[in-house]
Amino acid sequence: MASSTSDGGVYDDEIRLWREEDVWIATDVTTGVTTQGSSRTAALENLDEAVALHTGERGTEPSAEELRELGIDPAANTTGDTEPPDILK
Repeated sequence: MASSTSDGGVYDDEIRLWREEDVWIATDVTTGVTTQGSSRTAALENLDEAVALHTGERGTEPSAEELRELGIDPAANTTGDTEPPDILK
């Protein structure tokens, strides 16, 4: 089955979609990524975003200009420690 990515790309994939009580579950069989949503559409939109993150299509750092547009001063916001906390190691 061919599916569209959020950036307009196309990939061949199998998606499984089912309902459990009030929640729709969507799984991308190739990547193993699974998401959920309150509707079929929400579950599939969440899956598109999660697969994009999983495959590296998203997740880039915002630019200084993007931060300013959100009302954030890039100079006043730093990551702090260069080492991740123990839980992320």
